Amino acid sequence: MNTKKDILRQLRKEYTRQGLTRREVAPTPVQQFELWFLEAWDSHVPEPNAMTLCTVGKAGKPSARIVLLKDFDERGFTFYTNYRSLKGQQIAENPHVSLSFFWQPLERQVRIEGRAEKISENESDEYFNSRPRGSRLAALVSPQSQIIESRDWLEAKWSEQNAAFPENEVITRPSHWGGFRVKPLRVEFWQGRDNRLHDRILYEADNETENQWTVHRLAP
Repeated sequence: MNTKKDILRQLRKEYTRQGLTRREVAPTPVQQFELWFLEAWDSHVPEPNAMTLCTVGKAGKPSARIVLLKDFDERGFTFYTNYRSLKGQQIAENPHVSLSFFWQPLERQVRIEGRAEKISENESDEYFNSRPRGSRLAALVSPQSQIIESRDWLEAKWSEQNAAFPENEVITRPSHWGGFRVKPLRVEFWQGRDNRLHDRILYEADNETENQWTVHRLAP
């Protein structure tokens, strides 16, 4: 019978699909991200917008979780949350965050380091109103990241709100819920290669306001 140590030592995979060179990449990391994101979508990667968000509050302790990317452009990468959640509190204390994507079928990873800031209320309203009704009610009900007494308590709160709003009534976005946009400062594109000689291409911001970047190759 294999032990956990045996299993972990056997978990080795050679990455052989393709490579990545500095000559191939787009002028900006967002343009390059869009190319890879669309390839992930076309390749039927499950939830290609799932990303690990890491935050660090004033206590200096990192916290990571999976969130969903909901928009991106040259301004940055946008996700939505309860501003009173742990991630929201930590971003308020320290806006420097990181995002990570892993698209295993393509043997690719993208790492983004940047600064998070709240998006406009109009943008948050627009996205909130596009969500399914049940999700909008959940945003009203859930005291995200706080200790609650039971699942029954949570479902009872949701049922109360469901009964309070007729099906055709507008559910207004609560002020404690909205979007963050992560402005990228460093973006790394990782392409798995054989013999662990992976390709790593790094974009570093030269000028945050003018969207200028220097591109480097990193050792694997």
